[in-house]
Amino acid sequence: MAIKIINEKCKGCTLCVKACPFDALKVENRLAIVDEGKCTNCNACIAKCKFDAIEAAPESEAVDLSAYKHVWVFAEQRDGKLMNVALELIGEGYRLAKEISDDTQVCAVLVGDGIDHLAAECFAYGAEKVYMIQDPLLKNYTTDAYTKVLKQAIDAYKPEIVLYGATHIGRDLAPRIAARCNTGLTADCTRLDVKVKSYIEYANKNTTLDTSTLDPEDPSTGIKQTRPAFGGNLMATIICPRTRPQMSTVRPGVMQKRDKVEGATGEVVTIKPEIAASDIHITIKDIVKSAKEMVSLTDADIICSGGRGLGDASGFELIKQFADKVGGVVGSSRAAVDAGWIDHSHQVGQTGTTVKPKIYFACGISGAIQHLAGMQTSDIIVAINKDADAPIFEVADYGIVGDLYKVIPEIIAEWDNAEALYDATTK
Repeated sequence: MAIKIINEKCKGCTLCVKACPFDALKVENRLAIVDEGKCTNCNACIAKCKFDAIEAAPESEAVDLSAYKHVWVFAEQRDGKLMNVALELIGEGYRLAKEISDDTQVCAVLVGDGIDHLAAECFAYGAEKVYMIQDPLLKNYTTDAYTKVLKQAIDAYKPEIVLYGATHIGRDLAPRIAARCNTGLTADCTRLDVKVKSYIEYANKNTTLDTSTLDPEDPSTGIKQTRPAFGGNLMATIICPRTRPQMSTVRPGVMQKRDKVEGATGEVVTIKPEIAASDIHITIKDIVKSAKEMVSLTDADIICSGGRGLGDASGFELIKQFADKVGGVVGSSRAAVDAGWIDHSHQVGQTGTTVKPKIYFACGISGAIQHLAGMQTSDIIVAINKDADAPIFEVADYGIVGDLYKVIPEIIAEWDNAEALYDATTK
């Protein structure tokens, strides 16, 4: 609700109009009028009014937290194919659901048209229930349509937690739904934990804490949402104690997929959305896919990344040769992208792509904390750098101190020798 104007006290002085940063007030016939669609309840106008003619908006009624249950994952799909981050979040959602309670379910929410076949894939990766929202108007993503139908579903079924991938679509959709649900949203989470159960476990080990008032079945327990803050220099843990659903976006490559179980089944709930063409305020004329070569960092098993230590753009020719030899893809640090040496689609790090390959080669990368945030969970990290004190060596499993222009050709040569030896012994 918006602020309230007390007409008997208003003098039409326009001080409130000048104070409003959102253009939500105007004066007509010497009375202030509020545009509720623009008012954000910032209360800047109240401080400026000299006649006490403005009242703050009444506080929202308390939300019945016990009415909300289950973990939802927005299973993002494009052209009838599930995004990899959706499968990762189903796995994470399953873990959270079972930590909350045995009867809490992880549910995938599919939005589109002609996507019935995707339910089986959601079940295979851990979903226990699939909400299917289909309509010809939902075939291609539009902000208006997807926001409306997901808000309808949330109002009807009241999930306790909703998780989205931090993709272009997820980052556009999640804040709009959170605003309409009057709840919070934590962006780019790197870790999710069940709040009270984690705290009770800690408290039980600490005899100085009183655990008698902690209830693991309390419906207000919620989750702890952890994300990098201040450029990755510290980690902030955020909770949403008074509103529901709790909403988070999670970067691709951060969470772990569950092992696929072929033939797994579950319940499919069909939701008929209330949507009309008039609800959509944009028209998609054409979808143009980039003709440039795209790199899939999140799906790669091996990534060979180059940084400022390459010296110039030509250094990526060696990195590309290295990646081709070991069956990997080319990555980069932000410094290399900012220098214009390589396209942003190759960037690994907090402002690029978060990755978790089996092997990550960091070549000429010093190891700024923003870069480490995007690759430090790799299974094996191999660092090549001339500076023995480079921070990258603190997270590396194997470190080579030396000139990458000498080291990498040696690795390629040894790889050729190993391949030749393998071929000889298998014939």
